[in-house]
Amino acid sequence: MGFKTGNFPEVDPATFLDLPFRDRLRAMSTHWVDYGFGTPKMVHTIYILKLLVLYLGIGLSLATFTSGLNVLDVGAWWNQPIVYQKLILWTVLLESVGLAGSWGPLAGHFKPMTGGILYWLRPGTIRLPPWPGTVPFTSGDTRTVGDVLIYAALLLNIIVALILPGVHTSSIDAAITDNSGLVRPAVLFPLIALLVLIGLRDKVIFIAARSEQYLPAIVFFGVLPFVDMIIALKLLIVSVWVGAGVSKLGHHFSMVVPPMLSNTPWMPFKKIKRAHYRNFPEDLRPSIVAGGVAHVLGTVVEVVTPLVLLFSTNRTLTLLAVALMVAFHLFILSTFPLAVPLEWNLLFAYASIFLFLGFPAWDGYGVADMSSVWLTAVIVAALVFFPILGNLRPDLVSFLPSMRQYAGNWASATWAFAPGAEEKLDEHIIRPTKNTRTQLLATYPPEVADVVMHQLLGWRSMHSQGRALFSLMMRHLGDDIDTYSLREAEFSCNSLVAFNFGDGHLHNEFLIAALQRRCNFAPGEFVVAWIESQPIHRGTQQYKVIDAALGVIERGTYKVSDAIDEQPWLPNGPIPFDVQWTLERDGSNVRTREAKMQETDLVVRP
Repeated sequence: MGFKTGNFPEVDPATFLDLPFRDRLRAMSTHWVDYGFGTPKMVHTIYILKLLVLYLGIGLSLATFTSGLNVLDVGAWWNQPIVYQKLILWTVLLESVGLAGSWGPLAGHFKPMTGGILYWLRPGTIRLPPWPGTVPFTSGDTRTVGDVLIYAALLLNIIVALILPGVHTSSIDAAITDNSGLVRPAVLFPLIALLVLIGLRDKVIFIAARSEQYLPAIVFFGVLPFVDMIIALKLLIVSVWVGAGVSKLGHHFSMVVPPMLSNTPWMPFKKIKRAHYRNFPEDLRPSIVAGGVAHVLGTVVEVVTPLVLLFSTNRTLTLLAVALMVAFHLFILSTFPLAVPLEWNLLFAYASIFLFLGFPAWDGYGVADMSSVWLTAVIVAALVFFPILGNLRPDLVSFLPSMRQYAGNWASATWAFAPGAEEKLDEHIIRPTKNTRTQLLATYPPEVADVVMHQLLGWRSMHSQGRALFSLMMRHLGDDIDTYSLREAEFSCNSLVAFNFGDGHLHNEFLIAALQRRCNFAPGEFVVAWIESQPIHRGTQQYKVIDAALGVIERGTYKVSDAIDEQPWLPNGPIPFDVQWTLERDGSNVRTREAKMQETDLVVRP
């Protein structure tokens, strides 16, 4: 892999689409083992420069100079609470603008590299309310001038909170004699309201701002006295870590680690990459090595170490635990995972130092030091509510508030377009960019762009959901699968609503219906295989098949074990499914099996 040239799959682009779909899939998944996406190192360099200049350089300078501190005097500001507060606000601003996570080529934004603000300041683009038709004044799927004004007010509010100097409170002055104050609560309360309001109008922006983690922190900044605030922030970050660790206990995470390490730019040794697969190139299921990396270096570290940090009063043990969590986040950052949450990982590495070394439990910042046991109980209950609900009922909660970051257990989808149908999106959808493939055509010839689009399918095939999604496509498209254009829905969703972080809830049947209202696809032109995350207490996952013109046409379940036991290219054919409901068409009439059974029941009833 060179600086400007990547490792392109060893296929002939001119004849690649002539291959059967499963042969294409095998070529892409096998290539992924050794090279990942094969991205030129220039792309990773751009991300590193963005992190160093935009996030750290400008962010730290803004946080320190506006607080009366010198950015070069690290010893004076590393444990100043207002610097931590402003770094969180700076991160929220970058996430809300679209310059942090889900940015650039590794997230499917090729041209332009930024989504976010280019969409959300533009009336007429698609918005996705979380509960359309339930919450008053949120129905519809088109961004209005009012939505744009709310979004602009949100950004302005964050900027004001960043620029204004801190204010002193009796609680922080009593705890720290030499301090630079705290961010003004008066500018935090409208920010909280704006995040909630914009979330009810468009869940995409709410999730893009990573509100599931940063909104509770902002609430703590605004309403809690200083000592309680620090302890609440500790509880928050521990709930994120432990929630993510618990979510990795299933089979999915073992399948995340091998393709993640295969895509790591600094890992040049094919032998190490292949060691994470059982028997390259015939068996690409995770090896024992991959399972050990996933559940010892991953799950155990992410569950046990945060609990040590929360309750330890031993300086040496705390220091070692902080060092481990810093290394943990820097390692994830160094792998450049798709969706590229680099700023998030850097912030959490700093938070480990700030919270647990800057304000250690032995100095009066332990859980037992909170002013009220009832307050502790309320905060803990609030922090674990959505992770518990989301793991039991993933259909009700996005995987991000469920704290299942990068666990491999995601709602996911694959889109399939009949020849010529995908172009309707470019023709009829208001947005500042075009389809992912169309963006690639600005740099590559069509046949090369088609191979790159299949690399994304190869990545998905390495995960458990890929086996199920492609099995559904094989069942519903039959031999036509070789002529349809299959797309990774996460990247396609990015081009339509500006953001996706692996959350299938952002491209479920509501988005498909919004696209249908604009594009008027014919039956069979646009077919979607969509699966929900696995509940923590069940061994099955639910799926839907959606035809854009007809809506949901099939529902059912499949066993997770059947998916993880298969190879990425499904050499044994589709995995089995338990079909529980289908939409049947009889001439011009559309009836469900359930409706037909009810009709029969009425006929025979006396």
